[in-house]
Amino acid sequence: MSYHHGDLRRALLAAAAEAIAEDGPAALSLRDLARRAGVSHAAPAHHFGDKKGLLTALAAEGFEELAAALRQAWASTGSFLELGVAYVRFATTRRAHFEVMWRPDLYHADDPALVAARERSGEALYSGVADLPDGGAGGGRGQVRETGLAAWSLAHGFATLWLSGSLPDMPELPDEVARAVLRHLTHDV
Repeated sequence: MSYHHGDLRRALLAAAAEAIAEDGPAALSLRDLARRAGVSHAAPAHHFGDKKGLLTALAAEGFEELAAALRQAWASTGSFLELGVAYVRFATTRRAHFEVMWRPDLYHADDPALVAARERSGEALYSGVADLPDGGAGGGRGQVRETGLAAWSLAHGFATLWLSGSLPDMPELPDEVARAVLRHLTHDV
C-alpha cells in the first residue's frame, strides 16, 4: 500500500490495520507503518504522536464502526440474536481493530474521542436487551445490565475463540456458528 494523495491519516490507519492483521499489535512500528504507506518516517508521528496515539485512533475507529454495525443490525432485524451475530461478524472481519479495541494497555484509554466512541458502541450493544421478551430477565436497570453483559461475554468469547483458531472443527462460517451459540442465550429456536 503506497500513499499518493488525499487523506494521509486514513491511509496510515488502513496500513496499521493491515500490519496488525498480519503480525499483531506488538509488532507494529511507526517506521514500518511509514514504509507501508510510502511516506516519510516522520509522517505517522506527525499525525498520531506515537504508537499509542496511533492505536488510540485505530481503537476509536473500531468502536465507531462497531457501533454502526450494531445499530444497523438492530434497525434492520430488531433481533437481539442478530445484534450478537453482528458483533461476531465485526470481530472476524475487522480483526485488527477488534484486537486493539479490547487492549486498553495499548492506547490512551482516556482520550475523549475514544471514550465517546466506546460509549456509543456500548449503547448500541445494550440497545436490544430491554426489548427481549422478558425485558432483560425482569426489566430492571440492573437486570438489563446483567443480561447485556452476559450476551456481550458470550459473543466476545465466541469471537475470541474463533479468531484464536480454538474452534478448528467448525465447517460453517462464524456467523452461522455464532447464531447457533447465541440462540442459547436468547432462546430463539
